[in-house]
Amino acid sequence: MQLSLQDLSHRVGAQAFLYPLDLALQPGAVTVLLGATQAGKTSLMRLMAGLDKPSAGRVLVDGADVTGLPVRERNVSMVYQQFINYPSMTVAQNIASPLKLRGGLSAKAIQAQVQALAERLHIEMHLDKLPAQLSGGQQQRVALARALAKNAPLMLLDEPLVNLDYKLREDLREELSQLFATGDATVVYATTEPAEALLLGGYTAVLDAGELLQYGPTAEVFHRPASLRVARAFSDPPMNLLPARASAQGVELKPGLTLDLPLPAGASAALTLGLRANSLRLQGRPGDLALPGIVELAEISGSDTFVHLRSELGSLVAQLSGVHYFELGAALTLYLQAAEAYVFDAQEALLLAPQRLQAVGGQG
Repeated sequence: MQLSLQDLSHRVGAQAFLYPLDLALQPGAVTVLLGATQAGKTSLMRLMAGLDKPSAGRVLVDGADVTGLPVRERNVSMVYQQFINYPSMTVAQNIASPLKLRGGLSAKAIQAQVQALAERLHIEMHLDKLPAQLSGGQQQRVALARALAKNAPLMLLDEPLVNLDYKLREDLREELSQLFATGDATVVYATTEPAEALLLGGYTAVLDAGELLQYGPTAEVFHRPASLRVARAFSDPPMNLLPARASAQGVELKPGLTLDLPLPAGASAALTLGLRANSLRLQGRPGDLALPGIVELAEISGSDTFVHLRSELGSLVAQLSGVHYFELGAALTLYLQAAEAYVFDAQEALLLAPQRLQAVGGQG
């Protein structure tokens, strides 16, 4: 199914929830809507589903204009943040409900499909229970199974894992990426988490304050953010951003501290240097730039350590593999290869991205 949005916008009174945008989703693939809270993700999904009408613009499905068509007349399935199941129905009856509405299937065929979906989502042992008897993660699996049972060509998931605990989110993320890979529906998945977008792969549309900033293959958008706004939205922890200037030798951070980077002709004098947290290291290599600072905070998260430094260039955060311990107020030097830096111009557009990342064609 080809879903296209043309000059689509949404306003309520004087408030703009979505500014005019054009977006043609890749058919049969996963598109992640990535952005902070109130970026416009839910507003966009509701327009896609037909729950709301746009203030202007058109929604096209396979070339046909469905802008004014209500949701009940569209073949769409949707999963919300909250687990929405029929409380008086068993798990099996919940999953079977869209199959019965579709009609044309025997009781035996419906039972077989319910069993298969329950097994795929690891809830087959709960088929005779009511949703209230299940954990939050199990209830969301029931909602997902019901959405999959509908077999709609367009499946919308609005931050479906946000209310689950960390371990459940991790487990379901892995399972969802596998489920989507084996299906043929066009899937739209909203999230605030860059890591979730990277795990799901496919395509990513970055939204911020109601504007569509960039759309493309997820790895490409991550490795080549078109602007500072995209880089901020698609970095966790946030990308380190340092003021810099263009010089004959490359990108100057301060007198005597310059990165040898080939700026394009006509680059603005004022620049911003972007450093991903995982590009900063504790051990220097030949040609590395040394960034001395003072430890302000060190956090251990899983198998990584996040260390925050105060330096004369500005605040820095490094994502270090492994568990490290640092004393607050201690002197620490981080190291950076010039080839791992991003450069943005005075208008916040991308000038340079790491060359080794530009060549990445798959998921990063």
